[in-house]
Amino acid sequence: MINPVVVQNMKSKLEGKHFLKLADFTKAELMDLIRYTIQLKNMQKVGESHQLLKGKTLAMIFEKSSTRTRVSFETGMYQLGGHAMFLNKNDLQIGNGETIADTAKVLSRYVDGIMIRTYDHAIVEELADNASIPIINGLTDDFHPCQVLADLVTIYEEKGSFKGLKLAFVGDGNNMAQSLLMGCAIMGIDCTVASPDNSQVDPEVFKQVMGKAAVSGAKIEQTNDPHKAVEGADVIYTDVWASMGWNGDLEKRKQSFMKFQVNDELVKEAKEDYLFLHCLPAHREEEVTGTVIDGDHSVVFDQAENRLHAQKAILTSLL
Repeated sequence: MINPVVVQNMKSKLEGKHFLKLADFTKAELMDLIRYTIQLKNMQKVGESHQLLKGKTLAMIFEKSSTRTRVSFETGMYQLGGHAMFLNKNDLQIGNGETIADTAKVLSRYVDGIMIRTYDHAIVEELADNASIPIINGLTDDFHPCQVLADLVTIYEEKGSFKGLKLAFVGDGNNMAQSLLMGCAIMGIDCTVASPDNSQVDPEVFKQVMGKAAVSGAKIEQTNDPHKAVEGADVIYTDVWASMGWNGDLEKRKQSFMKFQVNDELVKEAKEDYLFLHCLPAHREEEVTGTVIDGDHSVVFDQAENRLHAQKAILTSLL
């Protein structure tokens, strides 16, 4: 049965907060969310009711399409006894020129929280600055904090601890790479990102990551050598080479990224019990071969499932 003390502690710790990026949270807060996620997951598995958000409504604004984000938040709200309202940009007056600030103020009078999946991270920040209810970042071009919380849960479930772990991210230095670097830096996980020289993470974000790593003791590196990154890794992570909304010569980009493919040869550099993670959707035989993503080391579908439980932990903590 759910411990009401745990729920109250989570709410008191995160009361008044938004969930915009991992840098806004301490190691202790993220660890509490990880443990709380696992507790909610266990309750769901045994069929124990936990309708902690009965009567609450979440507005879900989507400017980018989604499978996992939409379904996990919508299902999560249902399981928690609340209601999720799907809104694309054509459903809102934002598409007709209404300001983000006015939208935030109006929706704050109607619903209990807003989850938004959009392009420019500044939109999420402006929404949070003007809303009187919690704002959750479902993904922007810069950050994907909900995904990384689920990733940390998956790693913790599989490894039992973060101590002494190394994560290697191989591919584009995109929003996933940036959020993973931040999550690892806060939690004390060594992390190396291997990307082509023209696709590395944002220098300002990397500077912030190094500041967090100085506190936790995590070793953070960037390289253009995927073999160096994967050497001795406990976790290998990759993502698509061209993120949603990317415009350019796709074939040329594929050619420049081919040496960053996670394949049977590359994973030999990792530890024998390595985990393979991918935030999905995956393009098999591009960023990862089918033999790796469908192999014994892959936990991508456990990882995807954990989006649901992590979302529920965020929702109940904030709402």
